[in-house]
Amino acid sequence: MNEQDENISVLEKINSPADLKNLSIEELETLCANLRSFLIDQLSINPGHFGSSLGTVELTVALHYVYNTPYDRIVWDVGHQAYSHKILTGRKDRFSTNRKFGGLSGFPNPAESEYDAFIAGHASNSISAALGMAVASSLKHEDRRVVAIIGDGSMTGGLAYEALNNASSQPNDMLIILNDNDMAIDDNVGGMRDYLVKMTTSPTYNRVRNDVYQKFKKGNLITDKGKNFILRFNNSLKSLLTKQQNMFEGFNIRYFGPIDGHDLRNLIRILQNIKDMRGPKMLHIHTIKGKGFKPAEVSATVWHAPGKFDKETGERIIVKSKDQPQLYQDVFGHTLVELAKKDTRIVGITPAMPTGSSMTYMMKEFPDRAFDVGIAEAHAVTYSAGLAKEGLLPFCNIYSSFMQRAYDQVIHDVALQNLHVTMCLDRAGLVGEDGPTHHGAFDLAYMRCVPNLTIASPYDEHYLRHLMYTAAYGNEGPFVIRYPRGQGVLKDWECEMKLLEIGKGRKLKDGKDLAVLSIGPIGNTVRDAIIQAESQGFSIAHYDMIFLKPLDHTILKEVDQNFTHVMTVENGVINGGFGSAILEYFSDNNHDINVSRVGIPDEFVTHGSISELNKLEGLDIQGLANRMLSVLNNKSAQKVKEEKIFK
Repeated sequence: MNEQDENISVLEKINSPADLKNLSIEELETLCANLRSFLIDQLSINPGHFGSSLGTVELTVALHYVYNTPYDRIVWDVGHQAYSHKILTGRKDRFSTNRKFGGLSGFPNPAESEYDAFIAGHASNSISAALGMAVASSLKHEDRRVVAIIGDGSMTGGLAYEALNNASSQPNDMLIILNDNDMAIDDNVGGMRDYLVKMTTSPTYNRVRNDVYQKFKKGNLITDKGKNFILRFNNSLKSLLTKQQNMFEGFNIRYFGPIDGHDLRNLIRILQNIKDMRGPKMLHIHTIKGKGFKPAEVSATVWHAPGKFDKETGERIIVKSKDQPQLYQDVFGHTLVELAKKDTRIVGITPAMPTGSSMTYMMKEFPDRAFDVGIAEAHAVTYSAGLAKEGLLPFCNIYSSFMQRAYDQVIHDVALQNLHVTMCLDRAGLVGEDGPTHHGAFDLAYMRCVPNLTIASPYDEHYLRHLMYTAAYGNEGPFVIRYPRGQGVLKDWECEMKLLEIGKGRKLKDGKDLAVLSIGPIGNTVRDAIIQAESQGFSIAHYDMIFLKPLDHTILKEVDQNFTHVMTVENGVINGGFGSAILEYFSDNNHDINVSRVGIPDEFVTHGSISELNKLEGLDIQGLANRMLSVLNNKSAQKVKEEKIFK
């Protein structure tokens, strides 16, 4: 058996974390090499989150070696970094299905495995969740360890600090592992980044601290009542010796590190040493995003989720024709720059997603007028409100599912004051392989009930540009524009921007048997579905409403006067969304009309390609055509029945 076969055999014999307990340190180190090779092989042909998981291989092996999972809880923050965890916890043979329809989720999910302690799709929640688990274990008198793993990027989120503040006041022995790779998805930003990079430990401190601790212990001076005093004393001593105040110990959380997160032997030793220590603890590790694959180490942002690539050369396999439409996000990014060139009041804000939202174009052209505020959506919205209060025209770009984290700020800080903030919701609707934590399904419903908001969605790239222009110059209050992930529909996306009449939709097609009302880019699918349905001899009208709020009452009155049946179509939840708004209008105005609503049902939609998910939910061409024909055939049957009764 050659060396390569021996290496592969280590990973092959691991079916659960219990199997790690029987391995030597040398075998564990070989296992880490196996895991990296396995990840590179798999992700080169089945795209996923690449760099983050390569950076946590040693940490994952060490955790499952030292702790008794799943009884002991490992809570991952986000989940981009948890692929090795999935492989070691009985999912190695299914990993090729990762992020595929019907396969493994790209994120930890308790419904998938007992080893996944908590849902991990949005950042900064791990410490709060782990603290709750640790306190519960204490109250139930269980000897369970709880570990939260949080990245430095997630430490820019306010929820993490709320949890840190609470951790020292509750009975718990939680361990927080700060995985510091000086990166989020794009470059990490802010004072926290600088603090973590500069933080050091002092050998002098650790030696003196141990001497003091032993003397207190021999003198029976350490009691339950004195624990906080001792901890505060330790913190003061460390600050004195290192001439540096440790922020985490300021929260009365015991701090260890920073250490090399790729030194498996030392990592295991330290975890074993602090495993049984009482009280909340933090272990600060330094890792390299993309560790073991040079291109990913050099360019972490590109290799966060690189798509398919050649594992030998590191060349990414990008299939894109010059004749294909632009991504909606790129149309946003280029249009924002175009507006900013003509108006110095235009500024851009994004919470840690400049590449994903294409705010990078603005940052390149106007670096002093484009702001990445870190993984802090609530702050992004209120920061935008402050900019607007002083006369600037902020475009705050946040993924639809992430805007949920800033809902209070939208209501309290923007809408209540009727401030001129344009909120661009990227990734609206079903987004694909990232699944239920990332689908932008709820924004139409949760935004619609907020006073003072204008809410719109463009039919195509031209209307995205028109809406951005209208938000800036045809409106004085808060304006919400939602658009989907991926490519648009127009090869020639550039056009002269124009003001749209707010609350005014447009008729795309006449018809007499059924009126279909749609909002946003899904209207293009509706158009094709109508062609298919009309092949059965029906005549169908199509209206692009453009605005959810305010609705075009002129169109709705026209529909009421000419149709008995209406279908609404939206790429959002059916409960409380666009279709509900149409129903409410007809009900409030005593119009007797049958409304059939089509959208995302009252459930969390799984992961898969966008085309697979649209088909699953009946939002593809065939599904919509079938719904139209169902309404039309029921209408025809009802008409025949009424005629028989009349006779």
